[in-house]
Amino acid sequence: MKRKTYSISPAKIGNQDGFRLPRLFSLEHPQLVKASGEVEVLDEQTLLVRLQPTEREEDTEEDGVMMTLFLEFLMKDAISHPDNLIPYTQEMSTELDELLAGMEIDQ
Repeated sequence: MKRKTYSISPAKIGNQDGFRLPRLFSLEHPQLVKASGEVEVLDEQTLLVRLQPTEREEDTEEDGVMMTLFLEFLMKDAISHPDNLIPYTQEMSTELDELLAGMEIDQ
C-alpha cells in the first residue's frame, strides 16, 4: 500500500523560516497538528521528520464547534426574546445542590 504524501511550501513565520502543510494534513492527522519533534537532514534534498503526537480526546474539536454554535444560538435567542429569560436564583442553586448531593462525577 502506498503511503500518502503531502506537498509543503515555504513559509515565513515571524522572523523564522518554516514550511506550510496543506489543510488536508491537519484534517487527516489532527493528533499531529500541535506536535513537537525534530528534523534530521539526510542529504541535500531529504529530511526525516519525527513528531511526538499530542494527546487529544476524540472529537474535541467537533465538540468545541458544536458548543460554539449552541452558545451563539442561545445568545441570539436571548437578545431576540429577553422576556423569556428567567433569572437563576439562590433557591434554584440550592435545589440543584440537593439533587446532586452524594453523586460522583466521572471526569
